[in-house]
Amino acid sequence: MELHQLRYFCAVADTGSFSRAAEQSHISQPSLSQQILKLEGELGARLFDRLGRSVRLTDLGKTLLPRARAVLRELEAAKGEVTERKDSIGGSVTVGVIPTIAPYFLPAVLTSFSKKFSQARLTVVEEITPILLDRLRAGTIDVAILALPVRGHEFESWPLLTEPLFAALPKKHALAQRRTLSLRDLRKEPFLLLRDGHCFRDTVVGACERARLSPQIIFESGQFSSLLSLVGTGMGISIVPEMAVKEDSSCRYIRLADEEATRTVGAVVLRGRSLSRAHKGFIALIRP
Repeated sequence: MELHQLRYFCAVADTGSFSRAAEQSHISQPSLSQQILKLEGELGARLFDRLGRSVRLTDLGKTLLPRARAVLRELEAAKGEVTERKDSIGGSVTVGVIPTIAPYFLPAVLTSFSKKFSQARLTVVEEITPILLDRLRAGTIDVAILALPVRGHEFESWPLLTEPLFAALPKKHALAQRRTLSLRDLRKEPFLLLRDGHCFRDTVVGACERARLSPQIIFESGQFSSLLSLVGTGMGISIVPEMAVKEDSSCRYIRLADEEATRTVGAVVLRGRSLSRAHKGFIALIRP
């Protein structure tokens, strides 16, 4: 049973004529008659009594008619809802973001998004990179904001910004007045770093390896705020991205001289996934 057959059946029932139904349906009368015959053949029952130039529903045709109309109404309603959603900027957007980006990058973005797309509902999930990538694959988040690059051909990404890295020192540290520092300058310092699992730790470790430095790590945490509080007490030094720099804190921030000591923040989506207007609006809002 085909939908167009139900449309032709309803048209004949409404007009009481194959010719008028064909004209209304923009199809030749022989083609319409053939489709009605196919429908009757599939059901194994006559739907119309042919009475000269007019037709009349059989009892079985009268049984089918309200159901056929209901099917067509549901189809039109579904088409209308899909069209409305496609053209709408409403719906939900679930954004995943790593902890070393969330508190610095997101507040302004969330404010702008809520103003521009007031009908959309935005949900934020804060997790480390491997978990966010798994959730992208599973479809439980729509967009991830994290450090690039990411591994996997199934992902599509866009860079949002590249930021330099800074050494965070106690304000009374002997090197605190320097304009720049190399990691080699810090080889004797105790390091306070993010714990394993955070991609920024890998960024710092990679920079240390380029400088042929094996950092003496005496404390690990999952938050920059904890690390910087302890740096301020003189416990050691840390490395942070530019967005985590707070000049009014108890630390002194000095840019690393290594030109490769940077972090690129980007947006990642699952390649080939359909994106709503709200999803595209969020990505357009954060892209430079």
